[in-house]
Amino acid sequence: MTMIDRSFSSVDSEATDAYAHLFHAFADSTRLAIVQHLASGEHRVRDLVEHMGFAQSTVSKHLSFLSECGLISARPDGRATWYALVHPQAVRDVTVAAEALLGATGKDFALCAHLRSEYRGEN
Repeated sequence: MTMIDRSFSSVDSEATDAYAHLFHAFADSTRLAIVQHLASGEHRVRDLVEHMGFAQSTVSKHLSFLSECGLISARPDGRATWYALVHPQAVRDVTVAAEALLGATGKDFALCAHLRSEYRGEN
């Protein structure tokens, strides 16, 4: 018979919402692809549109969501704006942890080879 831990009395709904919002950022394949591109360095919307083949409005919408989550920053440069990951090491940590969890479930996938090599200190 399984024992239930009765000391766990409540859930912090504010923290739960913050975690859910963060995981929501990684849950969309387009946003995840943008994060992969930004993991290699700064990009403009135009660059992402060319690399990914999505409409400018689609890329901008997803960049806005990632910015709202605090995952990316914007750096104006003349008429262009450059986007970058705010915490690239933390994104690498999440990616490596997700790969380990996927591997444990029998799905051995690697999201970004460049993230793994940078995480392990390889070049």
